Amino acid sequence: MAALFSRGRLTAIPRKTARREQLLVHLAETLFERDRAYSEREVNEALLTVHEDCSALRRHLVVAGLLDRPKDGSSYRRARWPAVSSPGQDPDVRPGARA
Repeated sequence: MAALFSRGRLTAIPRKTARREQLLVHLAETLFERDRAYSEREVNEALLTVHEDCSALRRHLVVAGLLDRPKDGSSYRRARWPAVSSPGQDPDVRPGARA
């Protein structure tokens, strides 16, 4: 993961799906608290701390199922783990955590 960052900033959003998913899980874990609602502005501000294209990162997080958003777009919440997972993986065990 460290190879994607320089001085705490994301150098580029990975094009390869697996690498991008790793990044998105990392961002969801480090930038967003569980059981807290965020406004779009708060999500953007958090994402801007790592990369200038907060819109793309926000969209990737929602599409990957790592951030939940109601249809009206009024708020965002960190989703249950793992939204991005391997087949057969326990949905209540966070990636990298011991079962």
